[in-house]
Amino acid sequence: MIAVVDYGMGNLHSVSKAVERLGYEVVLTSSREELLTADGIILPGVGAYGDAMRALRGSGLIPTLQEVVEGGKPMLGICLGMQLLFEGSDEHGYHEGLGMLPGRAVRFEGGSYKVPHMGWNELMWQQAAHPLAGEAENGYVYFVHSYRVVAEEQSDVLATCSYGGVEVAAIVGRGSVYGMQFHPEKSGALGLRLLGRFLALTGSGRQSIQLARS
Repeated sequence: MIAVVDYGMGNLHSVSKAVERLGYEVVLTSSREELLTADGIILPGVGAYGDAMRALRGSGLIPTLQEVVEGGKPMLGICLGMQLLFEGSDEHGYHEGLGMLPGRAVRFEGGSYKVPHMGWNELMWQQAAHPLAGEAENGYVYFVHSYRVVAEEQSDVLATCSYGGVEVAAIVGRGSVYGMQFHPEKSGALGLRLLGRFLALTGSGRQSIQLARS
């Protein structure tokens, strides 16, 4: 079973439907027990960093998420959820994050490009041998964000894209903790394949369908 963390912020239903489409059992939950017994965790997020961290603290789930990671259970942060995995963000003043990965989110500086970074952008693998990379296809995925993660350790950056000449961390990972800055559930067949590779790492059953390459 895959647990999608329900803390009041995030594209919960679209993510859950994508997991179901890939043939996995999924539950939307704010239950400590369900999170601890799930095979893998997805932390979605939409909105402001500070609001999301306040919602997580209010839910009482932060110690549970930390316990999940310490136990080696795979967890994936999506969009804002990826940024929450890091130490903090400069969005509307500094806000402390979950601290599972070293680094912080900073705002795009703007200039000759528009902020937010919205739309399709090409994924470029930095660690092509990683299990999430598959055949390391550099296809297009869908982004919507005004802040980008600056990771302290380049080895945590699995894939990037370029926006306005700025390198953007698109996929990150260390140990059992993963993040996708884009929305895999809105990124067509490639997005679903990437999500499916994370789900396969959880050992939660088997995919019931094969996604065609497009």
